[in-house]
Amino acid sequence: MRLVVVTGVSGAGKSTALRALEDLGFYAVDNLPLPLVPQFIELFGSRTDIDRAALGLDARGGSFLAGVSSVFAHLRQAGHTVEVLFLEASDEILIRRFSETRRRHPLSDTDIRAGIAAERKALADLRRETDALVDTGGLTVHVLRALIQERYGRGEGDLSVTLLSFGFKHGIPAESDIVLDVRFLPNPFFVPDLSALSGEDESVARFVLDDAAAKSYVDEAERFLRLSVQGFLREGKSYATVAIGCTGGRHRSVTIAKELARRLGGAFSISVRHRDIQRGSSA
Repeated sequence: MRLVVVTGVSGAGKSTALRALEDLGFYAVDNLPLPLVPQFIELFGSRTDIDRAALGLDARGGSFLAGVSSVFAHLRQAGHTVEVLFLEASDEILIRRFSETRRRHPLSDTDIRAGIAAERKALADLRRETDALVDTGGLTVHVLRALIQERYGRGEGDLSVTLLSFGFKHGIPAESDIVLDVRFLPNPFFVPDLSALSGEDESVARFVLDDAAAKSYVDEAERFLRLSVQGFLREGKSYATVAIGCTGGRHRSVTIAKELARRLGGAFSISVRHRDIQRGSSA
């Protein structure tokens, strides 16, 4: 069995992720008590029509969560694949989401911030088991669904690579496996005719890629990523996120992400996402 465990703080999008996995053909179960997980997997062991499952785990599991490491180790020793996806968001974003939906936090009656703190503490062991950490604070429901499809829509032995442009001033993406820094390249922000555009525009792309340093950097980055992907495949990873950052995430990082996708697209599955391109012009 291939088991994807979806966990994280309340309000970060676990229900959306579980539904997306279910749409991909995973047998999805939410909030199953942890001690029953081995029996849950064993139940489907003799069935040929089910070979992958998605399990939602969160702080509602209470004291059962204390044995998470041993349960996952037992499953892996039995030959099953266990992948843990942890969904995260800042306290401020979670509080806003609970306020907008008027839902009660599962670990708090009135003090949402205290409930979030208690939940983070309860999930500490699960977080240490994480294979993929995704900060959903800046993601829409549609983007989160697309991310799940990118990462888990392929079979074992396949590798899906996401090239994610971002701005360092807005924070490094939590889901990054590799981070590339292109802030040293000439910045179109300081060119009056280019400042209001983005790396999606041909004139900005030409400005960035015509620079000798950029040409050399992209050549080296391509070689590095091809080597890294081979290592990921040997490790058995099914997805990887390469984050490419400039200052604001609007010009240089977008251009370099698109150029690397063009060069690498024939070698393995590539998707491109621009996290901060809509945040406005920024140096």
